[in-house]
Amino acid sequence: MTVDIDKTGGPERTPPGGPEAIKAIPVRHYGRYVSAVVAIALFAAIIYAFAQGKINWGAVPDYFFDDRIIKGVGQTMLLTVLSMLIGIVGGILLAVMRLSKNPVTSSIAWFYIWFFRGTPVLVQLVVWFNLGLVFEYINLGPVYKDEWSNFMTPLLTALLGLGLNEAAYMAEICRAGLLSVDEGQTEAAHALGMSHGKTLRRIVIPQAMRVIVPPTGNEVINMLKTTSLVSVVQFAELFRYAQDIGQSSGAPVEMYFLAAAWYLVLTSVLSVGQYYIERYYARGSSRALPPTPLQKIRANVLSLSNRSGGGATA
Repeated sequence: MTVDIDKTGGPERTPPGGPEAIKAIPVRHYGRYVSAVVAIALFAAIIYAFAQGKINWGAVPDYFFDDRIIKGVGQTMLLTVLSMLIGIVGGILLAVMRLSKNPVTSSIAWFYIWFFRGTPVLVQLVVWFNLGLVFEYINLGPVYKDEWSNFMTPLLTALLGLGLNEAAYMAEICRAGLLSVDEGQTEAAHALGMSHGKTLRRIVIPQAMRVIVPPTGNEVINMLKTTSLVSVVQFAELFRYAQDIGQSSGAPVEMYFLAAAWYLVLTSVLSVGQYYIERYYARGSSRALPPTPLQKIRANVLSLSNRSGGGATA
């Protein structure tokens, strides 16, 4: 059976050079241009308003590396590290208690988390600082005995107020991380004869770190900023020293800007450290690790050099 094909009425044959390239015309998003212009105008207006205000901007660099400010930065970092240590250790303990099958320990952990998450940290700091009005002495038997005012120093008040409050939040973060690990791995570890504690250390916790680390980094940054509240309990840190310098120098607003600049510097450093820690624990969970900031800069420089080189040869 033969079929006649009408060559004249059929579609034209594809030229030997291949199909022509489609000339795609990108869609113009005029709303983006308008919003960008509005955002730039608002930003410029804010800068102009502060530039015209009665602010002695020269006082900021003059006191930026003042001895009291540097001491306050050190006290802030010390308080952040110690409070986070208390919070992390307490959070892990509370998370294990919360997941326990013992109803007593589970209820105690639930009540602790409910109380400390439900009350403001500023209120907790003030309560710890004023417990001397309730207890005149602290008596631990032969171990320690003294007046409450001598025992509850501003540093101890700040550590208890921040650390115990942070433990409630870290408990929920750790609990979420532990629950993210498949129960089958725990059952397999127990089948191999591993104890419950060894299973937690060797199997569960290393895998849970991928879930625990990112919010923990956010908590560290948040703790750094929350330390500014301890000035109400007479503990001298960055914000308190900035206040004192502002009152003595007659430039209180400028010193607030100085403190804000230092907080920005410290949080930026902590953010970089958080990125590398997250990148470390991301091994094995993704095929390729995210590039580091130096790798991103190097890639952008190489792409720009390649474009400039290609344009020169063309």
